[in-house]
Amino acid sequence: MQIARSYSVKEDKMKEYSNLKQGLTTKEVEEKLRREGYNELPGSKGRNLGKLIWDIISEPMFILLVACAVIYFFLGDLQEALVLTASVVIVMSIELIQERKTEKALEALKNLSSPRALVIRNGEQIRIPGREVVTDDLIILAEGDRIPADAYILENDLLSVDESLLTGESVPVRKRIWDKKERPSTPGGDDLPFVYSGTLVVSGRGIAQVFATGERTELGKIGKSLETITEEETRLSKETGRLVKYFAIFALLICAFVVIVFYVTRKHLINALLTGITLAMSVLPEEFPVVLTVFMALGAWRMSKKNVLVRRLQAIESLGSATVLCTDKTGTITYNKMTLQKIVSNSENIELKNSAKLSEPILNTLIHSVLGSMREPFDPMEKAIHNALNDLDPSIYAELQTYQEIREYPLTDELRAMAKVWKISGKTNYTVALKGSPEAVIKLCSVNTEEINAIMKQVSDLAEEGLRVLGIASCEIKTDVLPEKLTDLSFCYLGLIGLADPIRETVPEAVKICYKAGIRVIMITGDYIGTAKAIGKQIGLKNVDNIISGSELDQMSDEELAEKCKQVSIFARVVPQQKLRIVQALKANGEIVAMTGDGVNDAPALKAANIGISMGLRGTDVAREASAIVLTDDDFSSIVSAVKMGRRIYDNLRKSFTYVFSLHVPIAGMAMIPASFADYPIIYFPVHIAFLELIIDPACSIVFEMEKEEDDIMERPPRSVDEKLFGTKRLIIGFLQGLGVLILLLLMYFWGINRGMGENHLRAHIFTTLVFSNLMLITTNRSWHKNLFQIIRTPNKGMTYLFLGVFAIVLLMIKVPSVTNIFHLETMSIMELLTCLILGNMSVAWFEIYKLIVNRKSANKHLTE
Repeated sequence: MQIARSYSVKEDKMKEYSNLKQGLTTKEVEEKLRREGYNELPGSKGRNLGKLIWDIISEPMFILLVACAVIYFFLGDLQEALVLTASVVIVMSIELIQERKTEKALEALKNLSSPRALVIRNGEQIRIPGREVVTDDLIILAEGDRIPADAYILENDLLSVDESLLTGESVPVRKRIWDKKERPSTPGGDDLPFVYSGTLVVSGRGIAQVFATGERTELGKIGKSLETITEEETRLSKETGRLVKYFAIFALLICAFVVIVFYVTRKHLINALLTGITLAMSVLPEEFPVVLTVFMALGAWRMSKKNVLVRRLQAIESLGSATVLCTDKTGTITYNKMTLQKIVSNSENIELKNSAKLSEPILNTLIHSVLGSMREPFDPMEKAIHNALNDLDPSIYAELQTYQEIREYPLTDELRAMAKVWKISGKTNYTVALKGSPEAVIKLCSVNTEEINAIMKQVSDLAEEGLRVLGIASCEIKTDVLPEKLTDLSFCYLGLIGLADPIRETVPEAVKICYKAGIRVIMITGDYIGTAKAIGKQIGLKNVDNIISGSELDQMSDEELAEKCKQVSIFARVVPQQKLRIVQALKANGEIVAMTGDGVNDAPALKAANIGISMGLRGTDVAREASAIVLTDDDFSSIVSAVKMGRRIYDNLRKSFTYVFSLHVPIAGMAMIPASFADYPIIYFPVHIAFLELIIDPACSIVFEMEKEEDDIMERPPRSVDEKLFGTKRLIIGFLQGLGVLILLLLMYFWGINRGMGENHLRAHIFTTLVFSNLMLITTNRSWHKNLFQIIRTPNKGMTYLFLGVFAIVLLMIKVPSVTNIFHLETMSIMELLTCLILGNMSVAWFEIYKLIVNRKSANKHLTE
């Protein structure tokens, strides 16, 4: 197919194709984005500032603080009311900053996960987010692409598009080249020279120039045809919601109990209400939903920095449970940068890099392999074929560029071969070049059984070397009437070509890490068995001799396949549709499956897998939309990094929840117990709870989110998918941690009362010790494997800033009289402060001893195994 020499998007802006082929410049794109805006439809937007503020002020903790401030105001205690009002503002500011940070992270992820578009800019092909496409952009369309904008078709190679989203048509429609005159029309029917935003390229290729973006597209005009997608609530969200619900009910019951008891024993209704509200504030763990949101959003953002884009947050939950990783070979394990290594014709076997001159049969095989490829190839193998001939003999390669392409017979799942029909100047015949899998090519050639056996032996030998093997054939057509089917032609077999795609250097080590982490690695490829086996050995796969071919798979029942899958490491000669059966078989065995894919036909398998992983560079939009994770670099090692990050996020989330729960035990205990006895001083006022919230919020979200993963995180077996985030063991240990602090505080409390210590002085000791115990709880929960000294040596900027800030405020509370009065405290000496610090550390020292015992038992167990 010859490329049109000239065309335009607007009649008054005629451009030569040689110029237009360069596409827009960066400056033109920036100007268009400024003038026209981004290519996106009105839909669900992030919460604006007003919505964020409303969400914060409707939280129970906020309402309780405001209620206390109002009560103090009507009681005439203006100082207390103003302090609580300031606390309200500070708490709201902290939450607002965290929420805005989360919103920005999610918005950035949304931008990254939008459909990608391959465009020509500054003379180069680049892939960009669909939202950055502008009018006059040249977009390259290929099978499986989601079209990003409305555009005129400038180059058409059997382009067929599914427009059912806009028209309801059940079958794809053909396209033709724009005649530079026809104006845009509504979609529907065959042979329109336009493509429309949101529709899907089913087959063929083409180049189109954008004439409408965003709301100006047909999709944008429909408006209601696209509805906002609401993600299903995740399992973690549901579990967190249940925890908060249970605690809220408990808080209300305790609050009511304390109000009644306080009023009965002390006959003071207002103080009873204030005490009850304070207790409710101390019990309610409103941090849980905040922690979950921050961890998931920032965790997904951290993953994106490591070339892993999380499209569905549920994937983070599943990553730590993955037991099987099914991966493509080409582009994921290898670089997808093919080089032509060998050419075989008859009995002649030539290694291309060592040959200065090729014999006529070998050269003829190479020439027809070029003619059997796209003129301007995108496929790495076809690029390698073109480069091989161009490097060997540029004059012959240049001559091939003068041939006129008449027709293409595309590759199908039924016949894994493609052919192109060429018209050569000065000749009356048409030349047909065939390229594809050796088996498919042989079927179309006139060869006897003996020749077939010899050819397949050559295929096997090349495949054993790890080469990708393709068969080449040709035929001449003397009539102008071309057959509709490729099978109607009789080809002459020419030879084989062998291409090498080197493995990525990071893959062997990543495979080792997977095995250490208890994750099986299964390679699924369309390559010949010998090629797959050779690659498997190079990357360190186990059981490389245990291979199932696509044809064998078709002969198995689902039960047989499930049984075979327990040991198999390689599936070879597999077509995309068979991936779904593999996923289903593995899941039937109770495996948690991560599956990679990039094509349109991979979508069902990606959707069915527990964790669907698509390719960001070479993957189709359909595959990306069906997947939960997108690899922006298509690298296998990035999948392993994602698993590691997923385990880290889940690990730190559990640590954070344990800390929050443990801290609420002494807070609630010291709010409830003194209130239950007549004439015993109350320790906490709302201002104290508000201050503790200023520590808890950044500690449970920022500090633990920033915590480095445990050293053995990739040496543990996969977590059970049914394992609860906050199970019985965590609940008990968290309670015991808090109970240890509570017991110490109660001992200090009754000791101080017996000594006749003043109320404010006693409160200063209790509250300061609680603050230091809080810091110790944060520190010890940073790791359940490392001891205290190892934890301190592990850097965490969030922890450092938190400690410095808390110590500074504590010094203000106990040394500056005006601040001391606000907190109902009394100034303390440095010696008293050090005593509180030591006691605070002692309150959770038992957990360090517990960790030491558990770690020793674990180490002894490993030694005996």
